[in-house]
Amino acid sequence: MEVKNKSASIILSAVLLLGLTACTEEKKTAAPPPPPEVEVAEVIQKDVPVFSEWVASMDGMVNATILAQVQGYLIKQNYKEGDFVKKGAMLFEIDPRPFQAALDEARAAMAKQQAVLQTSQSNLKRILPLAAANAVSQRDKDNAIGSVQSAEAQVLAAQAQVRKAELDLGFTKISSPIDGIAGAAKAQMGDLVGTPQARELTTVSTVNPIKVYVPISEREYLQAVDTSKPGQKPDAEKTTFDLILADGSTWPQKGTFSFADRQVESQTGTIRVAILFPNPANLLRPGQFAKVRALMKTEKGAILVPQRAVGELQGSYQVAAVDAENTVRIRGVTVGERIGNLWIIREGLKPGDRVVAEGTQKVSNGVKVTPKPYAPRS
Repeated sequence: MEVKNKSASIILSAVLLLGLTACTEEKKTAAPPPPPEVEVAEVIQKDVPVFSEWVASMDGMVNATILAQVQGYLIKQNYKEGDFVKKGAMLFEIDPRPFQAALDEARAAMAKQQAVLQTSQSNLKRILPLAAANAVSQRDKDNAIGSVQSAEAQVLAAQAQVRKAELDLGFTKISSPIDGIAGAAKAQMGDLVGTPQARELTTVSTVNPIKVYVPISEREYLQAVDTSKPGQKPDAEKTTFDLILADGSTWPQKGTFSFADRQVESQTGTIRVAILFPNPANLLRPGQFAKVRALMKTEKGAILVPQRAVGELQGSYQVAAVDAENTVRIRGVTVGERIGNLWIIREGLKPGDRVVAEGTQKVSNGVKVTPKPYAPRS
């Protein structure tokens, strides 16, 4: 019995030893994992247009704030809010009766002073011959001359009062100084207007062309004016601009440069530039936001790679280049403008190079990869 048990133990030990040996041999002969699959894009070289785009706000070409010049009660509004009005069109009327009364009073005061002047002049005509014959004193002559001069001054003052009263009466009829879109009224019928708290009545804006303001950086401004050619027109004056509206549509009319503001805003480091866009149907209105895009230059022979191929690390940019042996080499690059889903590379790559565009997280410097053609995602 003991001989049988010993034989069984020997057989079991042999089987276990053979199993362990087989496992060890299997581990030694297991194949290494295959190189990771990545999508690789070849560097593109071609001429590309470089556009700049800015967020913009619209404003009227001219914005006329309509104020009440005299104090009185508003009795009529002669325009429909939001309508186009012509220059000289009547917008509001203030009760003219107090001003008509003031004008009548001023005219009466002027007539009285004219009568005083006429009497003084007649008196002087009688005194002058007597003074020549020494029939009156020099003092009487001087008094007569002074009376005429004083009366003439009083007539001039009365005439000024009449003109002022006429102006005040004219100010009761408030008209538009420009062609444009009239805004909402800020006073209602019966309101007392012309006070410091209620002077503004509405605003009229000329919107064809409409003025579009864009803030550009100092660098963009200096590039546009080209300081190396001080006598020449800025490039911006020869550039046409596209207007992209809030719904994504592009305005059919092209814009032209109008002017650059006189100073750079210290808080933002930008300078405001005005661009004019034709607005024949007055559809665009002040206060709208949009984007302005312009072709700034054409980059000749630009080196381009997909944006997904470029990684950023602490302000530096790098790509995973793949050499002829399908080995990854991490390279630092200098980037330029972004063109759609591509990125201009100024330094670090050359035509014919290949870069990892999908799967960059799987690779590191010196790693072998299995490259596949890059398929851009929509």
